[in-house]
Amino acid sequence: MSVNYEVLSNRAAPTSETKLKTEKVNLFYGTFQALRNISLDVPKQAITAIIGPSGCGKSSFLRLFNRMNDLIIGARVAGAVEIDDIDIYDKDVDVVELRKRVGMVFQKPNPFPMSVFENVVFGPRRHGKTNRHELAGIVEQSLRQAALWDEVKDKLGQSALALSGGQQQRLCIARVLAVEPEVILMDEPCSALDPIATLRIEDLMRNLSDDYTIVIVTHNMQQAARVSDMAAFLMMEEDRAGTLVEYGPTSQLFTNPKDKRTEDYITGRFG
Repeated sequence: MSVNYEVLSNRAAPTSETKLKTEKVNLFYGTFQALRNISLDVPKQAITAIIGPSGCGKSSFLRLFNRMNDLIIGARVAGAVEIDDIDIYDKDVDVVELRKRVGMVFQKPNPFPMSVFENVVFGPRRHGKTNRHELAGIVEQSLRQAALWDEVKDKLGQSALALSGGQQQRLCIARVLAVEPEVILMDEPCSALDPIATLRIEDLMRNLSDDYTIVIVTHNMQQAARVSDMAAFLMMEEDRAGTLVEYGPTSQLFTNPKDKRTEDYITGRFG
């Protein structure tokens, strides 16, 4: 078997400590089952990529971790979804606090129609921070973490909508970082960006994974191979429910997959 994706080999092995966990998770939208019996452990301070053909439930799976599926009428989850061994679907869990711990970056950049500064402080203000000096520090720190500070430090009062697409996506990442999350979910964060902006976001993800747990959905096999430490391959069954075919270290999954269906997908035979 020959797989032509470059899998970076100079990364340290992911930590054995689990940050997120699903155990026999089933997700329903009304009578339709979107996910079936998915169990996996997501390691702390690593990048886990979710790959698979369109419609197999990758984004639905990602949204389990900050309960975004709750916003869809008729959505129902069975099984366990945990962060630090706490079931996030327990009735006593504060969803607002959960979404502070588990931030999300969407497919298309979605800056608010306000200044760069106000975009970054939007979350901290909602969580009660009002001191202007403290907020200014949060803005600088978050923009530096998002590798954007040097480009916008003289434009903080300007509209975020005037930034380029790649800058807007990094601003959205800074907005997530401003509330000090532990986990960052990314749903195809580079699909609307050009190759140069994509590489900058990938470099940023690698740097952020030193401090954050990152889970990314991507259709880009080269991207999954380049940036992730772990990879999970999902497929649809005949009734269109998404199931987990294979999960393991990216280097193993891309160069020596255990399941023939994984090999067929990553070599482009289907999907």
